[in-house]
Amino acid sequence: MNAWRAEWFEMEDAVYLDMAGQGPLPRVAIRAAQQALEWKKFPQRIPDGTHFDLPNRIRGLLARMINGKADEIAITTGATGGLAAVANGLDWKPGDEVLIAQGEFPAHFATFLPLAALGKLQVKIVKPAGRFLAASDFAAQIGPRTRLVSASLVRFDNGARLDAARVARACHDAGALLLLDAAQCAGAMPIDIAALGADFLTVSGYKWMLGPYGTGFFWARSELIERIPVGPFNWLALADTANFGSLSDMEFRLAPGARRWDSPETASFFNLAPFEASIEFLLRAGVETIWQHNRKLIAGLLARLPLDCCILASPANADERGPFVCIAARKRETTPALWERLRQAGIFTSLREGSIRVAPHLFNSEPDIDRLLSVLAL
Repeated sequence: MNAWRAEWFEMEDAVYLDMAGQGPLPRVAIRAAQQALEWKKFPQRIPDGTHFDLPNRIRGLLARMINGKADEIAITTGATGGLAAVANGLDWKPGDEVLIAQGEFPAHFATFLPLAALGKLQVKIVKPAGRFLAASDFAAQIGPRTRLVSASLVRFDNGARLDAARVARACHDAGALLLLDAAQCAGAMPIDIAALGADFLTVSGYKWMLGPYGTGFFWARSELIERIPVGPFNWLALADTANFGSLSDMEFRLAPGARRWDSPETASFFNLAPFEASIEFLLRAGVETIWQHNRKLIAGLLARLPLDCCILASPANADERGPFVCIAARKRETTPALWERLRQAGIFTSLREGSIRVAPHLFNSEPDIDRLLSVLAL
């Protein structure tokens, strides 16, 4: 692990445990970003083919990470891009239902509630039967009008992991589709998209994916791609875009595969060059390595959590959590003060929905957890 820690610059005197909020760029990504700046400083040095080759290389790397296909992946500026592609692409009919869980990340509501206000669909809120949302909660609400379930694979507010395969089976039995938001786990938790059974997957690149802000990707199941129109449209979604002269012949032919949902100005190499370097690093280190390292650190934290003043705000079963854990003060109203105390001690976490997210990575070690615990026990 010491070798992997050396892949990042030192965090000064800070203990950084906020991967669920913002992931720091590894050294290789910073070097790639510096190289990209040099390209813009001296444009004659930009490698031939960068405009098209760089996004396509990233598609291939991402396909390896999620066990998908490169032509099923679009390059976006964040998880919202995938949500928008589905919302704008499906041929909604009045009465169609979109199921969203209570307390879900706001991007899901911001995507589908405006369509509900226009009468294009209905949004149905799914409430958990227990403390944490479960697949059974969705399964119980899926009905003949359900067109789509839009859900996080790992919840941002408590780290609970959804049994996506079970939800996917319930969706498909009812003729519905499943859109998964993996912003809080892709890059830090092994994902096999075929095993999940989802129809769509959307991911932001600046958290666990270790990319710059303004990166992400969207995956769509091959069989669905040709059935979903594109909108809003940009010229890079056309077939044969590398042959500029052919694009003015008034022939409208979409590119094959998910590239049609690429964000405009896809090949922004200020973002994509470091993003590529970070994905290569993740594949080299191994997502499984990150996953097991985090589980070990979190298990050590929970084994020594001072229960006289703190409580666990995530599922107790490690198999029901993502790559981070949430805790809170025993008196929940004092949790913000506890979070601020950590911050003043140089320990950086996130405060979300009344809980403190502790989200480590390969650059963290057991002494970091010791330091966190020493402040929690004060």
